[in-house]
Amino acid sequence: MAGRKTFTIILPTYNEEEGIANMVTSLRAMYPDFRILIMDDNSTDRTKEIVDALEMDNVKFVVRDSDVRGVTASVCDGILMAGTDYFMCMDSDFQHPIEAAGRIYDELNKGYDLVIGVRVNRRALGFKRSMGSWAFHILATSVLFVHGKKKTKDIASGLFGGDVELFSKVINEEGSKFEMRGFKLLYDFLRNAPSDVNASEIKYEFSKRASGSSKVSPKVIYLSFHQCGVVGRFFAGIYKIIFYRQ
Repeated sequence: MAGRKTFTIILPTYNEEEGIANMVTSLRAMYPDFRILIMDDNSTDRTKEIVDALEMDNVKFVVRDSDVRGVTASVCDGILMAGTDYFMCMDSDFQHPIEAAGRIYDELNKGYDLVIGVRVNRRALGFKRSMGSWAFHILATSVLFVHGKKKTKDIASGLFGGDVELFSKVINEEGSKFEMRGFKLLYDFLRNAPSDVNASEIKYEFSKRASGSSKVSPKVIYLSFHQCGVVGRFFAGIYKIIFYRQ
């Protein structure tokens, strides 16, 4: 990797004991030079013990003993402690193909600030989640358009990578505006990053979870809509009254 930039793969986890060993060993085998940073929301199962037992170099497990939990908060903390030139975040359940990490890294090395994975097949989401994802995409994209911000074909994507220095600055300066308990960090980044952020996209096949259960809940859906300006908060309020009791 002489002359190439350093890279951290951030895995936000919560109770992923069924598949975390396979995920970490697969990533380490394919990318021996990449750092793996597991940001755990204080799992109540054996996720930490399983990773510790692997005893792999360049793999760090961080228990986030924080009152603010969620994918966004976990990944933001991971970016701030990455210590590399670039980062990417991905699920730890193989819904995001591990091959995508190398493609995102290669795109970042071309000079892009942000590289976004765009799902070409959403059938693995199921009908309800797929409809919710599209609704969020429409609302969020509308907000970005109004504010003259960079847009993407898949604003709900959880697979993306970027420049650590740039997005650490965005987190430090604009992080108070993020929905830290939510799952849609990409939207928060595009909403609060400079309008001229240099972004690229890659396509990938979204798969079913290889193990464990989905963390998507009514609360997550509510928080996602709540991020999307006045209109989004209106729909979030209706959704909360009908489906979700905090």
